[in-house]
Amino acid sequence: MAAMPISPLAPAGFPDLPAIKGVRFAATAAGIKYADRDDVMLAVMDAGTSVAGVFTRSATRSANVLDCQVKLGGDSTGPAAILVNSGNSNAFTGHFGQTSVADISASVAAEVGIDEARVFTASTGVIGEPLPHEKITAKIGALKDALDEGAIKAAAGAIMTTDTFAKGSAAQVDIDGQTVSIAGIAKGSGMIAPDMATMLVYIFTDAKVAQDALQAELARICDRTFNCITVDSDTSTSDSLMLCATGASGVDATGNADFSAALEKVMLDLSHQVVRDGEGATKFVEIQITGAASDKDAKVHGLAIANSPLVKTAIAGEDPNWGRVVMAIGKSGAVADRDLLTISFGDTLVAEKGWVAPSYKEEDGAAVMKEQEITIKVDLGLGAGTATVWTCDLTHQYITINADYRS
Repeated sequence: MAAMPISPLAPAGFPDLPAIKGVRFAATAAGIKYADRDDVMLAVMDAGTSVAGVFTRSATRSANVLDCQVKLGGDSTGPAAILVNSGNSNAFTGHFGQTSVADISASVAAEVGIDEARVFTASTGVIGEPLPHEKITAKIGALKDALDEGAIKAAAGAIMTTDTFAKGSAAQVDIDGQTVSIAGIAKGSGMIAPDMATMLVYIFTDAKVAQDALQAELARICDRTFNCITVDSDTSTSDSLMLCATGASGVDATGNADFSAALEKVMLDLSHQVVRDGEGATKFVEIQITGAASDKDAKVHGLAIANSPLVKTAIAGEDPNWGRVVMAIGKSGAVADRDLLTISFGDTLVAEKGWVAPSYKEEDGAAVMKEQEITIKVDLGLGAGTATVWTCDLTHQYITINADYRS
């Protein structure tokens, strides 16, 4: 499949990420699917690194995900490693998938000198095709030799599939007069829907945080960021989000509010970049729900709107079709009352009290829909429940990309 042009919603370029003490990166081309591009990355963390993760709850999750879930929270505190390949998801491959994970983990452990229980792997790409893992294991020596604290950008590029740009984000925070750094990378463009993380995301910090506290913090923030985005309502078999705290700064950030805020900033930025790179996307859409019976109901309504093909195609066509928003609310299954609804496109009041607002002019709604970044606001008029979710439009290009994905 030919490379896609960079998304019109992409940031200006890959950000300048700070080096994270205690972690080194390398990337190389193994020729798994793509020609003339890096498709394997290795990250190696120093001993004492805490590793947390959340993963897809898909019933058909990959061998890599299952292996990571078993290893997470183990007793070992030695060095750790993450190896990721793109081009093949190693999912729905039966015992072949388990063999691939075992061989890759054993090779990394032997080559780098790491306990196999501390080697975490991920694969992303086509489902149902055996992973030619021997192409990966043949490159592990070269990856080890290339490890470098400043190679995170190369790692971000190596994990891409249909992505049109590499995704990175960072934050630094002062704790007791010392600087703590956070840097993360992500891949994701299609098959994006919330379910205990989305896509592949790897975040690193030199803060010191105990594993159980790190795990709880990651899960909490994930529900406010990655679990609030959707591109196409489809959840991958390989979704993984991992957070590694090396402790190399010597600063204990356990329970620190400033650290939590900085981590959430990075995770929110990365999640938004995934939506901005949604396959074929031309519009970035924020959906704000207020007045719901509960926060849970608010999120249900928000995702019903965000996942509706009719809403998303209307946005692509720059049609202010507020009736489709009403439809999505009605089908969501959460509590709603037609005659209490208020709907706005941006700052333009569109509908209220079960009918189009007397002040609404179609040209005003159409003007909002011509913008690249659109906010849809819905107040249910029922209670104090709120939620915000993010999505993109659905264009002909999405079909083009996915119709020949395996070609």
